[in-house]
Amino acid sequence: MAAAPRLMESVFDFEQAPPLSVPYRFFLSAPLFAAAAGLLLAWLGPEAFVSRWSPDLLAVVHLFTVGFMLQAMAGALLQILPVAAGANVWRPLLVARWVHPGLSGGALLLAGGFAFGLPLLFRLAMLLLGAAVLLYVLVAGHSLMHTVARGATVAAMRMSVLALLPTLVLGEFLASAFGWQMNLPLMELVSLHAAWAFAGWGLLLVVGVAYLVVPMFQLTPPYRPSIAMGLPLAQFILLLVWSALVLAGLPHRLPALALAVTVAGFAVLTLVLQQRRRRRLPDVTLLFWRTGMLALLGAVVVVAMDVVLPEADGRLEILAGVLLIPGVFVSLISGMLYKIMPFLNWLHLQRVAPPAPNMKHMLGEAAMMRQFRLHLLALLAALAAVFLPVLVRPAGLLLAASALLLEWNLLGVVRIYRRLVAGEPVAQVIRKKP
Repeated sequence: MAAAPRLMESVFDFEQAPPLSVPYRFFLSAPLFAAAAGLLLAWLGPEAFVSRWSPDLLAVVHLFTVGFMLQAMAGALLQILPVAAGANVWRPLLVARWVHPGLSGGALLLAGGFAFGLPLLFRLAMLLLGAAVLLYVLVAGHSLMHTVARGATVAAMRMSVLALLPTLVLGEFLASAFGWQMNLPLMELVSLHAAWAFAGWGLLLVVGVAYLVVPMFQLTPPYRPSIAMGLPLAQFILLLVWSALVLAGLPHRLPALALAVTVAGFAVLTLVLQQRRRRRLPDVTLLFWRTGMLALLGAVVVVAMDVVLPEADGRLEILAGVLLIPGVFVSLISGMLYKIMPFLNWLHLQRVAPPAPNMKHMLGEAAMMRQFRLHLLALLAALAAVFLPVLVRPAGLLLAASALLLEWNLLGVVRIYRRLVAGEPVAQVIRKKP
């Protein structure tokens, strides 16, 4: 841990933590959207995986990406910025009260627009999501630009929040095309929108958070500072170059492959560090992260094949989506929620109802392991369903069940907090841990 300060030259300031309700509203609603996505996939059946352009599949995708991913990541960043990055967020409770319903309502409207083909729903989704995400980018971006903290974590977070802006703009253009039947180059816009959402906003935030939490929670050696600074910068620059070439109609295969190599480098480096961890017994968070990193390597290989092969199988695009969404982001976010929420419970209980029980007493290891196994089964079923469409419905049901079990486990953490704040004895509460 000696080199950790060079990755982020700041000190944890837990006094700057926002109210517990700020991140928890995002964390507790996110799994419900993942469950809705799984149930919709099960209801649609094999037809959902016919094409990546299927409106029904796009409805499922946006329930995952906006409803689950964006919700959870936005909530996590509102917590991390003031505590770990020294970036004071302007009125976090007010921001959360506006951003959270905007993301929730916008995700439902967007999914409904795709599922039912109603232009009005796209127009309403544009307004809600546009306002919510723009407010979030302005507040988070202002906080990050004015923090005195330096290092790889802060740099990656800055680029991540910056990448959320083109993700929003491109998404607004696409929603306009569906809401007002505008004649726009949909294929190019969709590719750009997806690239900035996944390789930009999503993965850059994962990289920045990994520099902080992988050594801390998984007891690994720190990321080498020179590599930690170079990887996200290279990723951002390559994404810019690739985007410019796509918009100009010029060949863009080379920067796409270079971007894939950069992402793969981060995954390999993380897996190597995890092999060198001081604690040899694996915990659930480590298993989620390893699953996410292996899925990221698989997604990189599939995307590279899709780029290189002149007439690649159309199923490769769907396979890449399955690897990225439930494989990478649902895995990593689930693992982090299992660390963040018990820690936040402990942190706030130290103030309002000391003494706080150990974090391990907030949520039982067995409960988390059951949910991880169900998630892994759902992921494998979804991957198999790309080639065996008969498995689409079982995969959807498993994804929904895994998300609901995640929700139940997280609610258990909240129940413990409320009981301890209400004055119940610690020994009595932890005997009934979920």
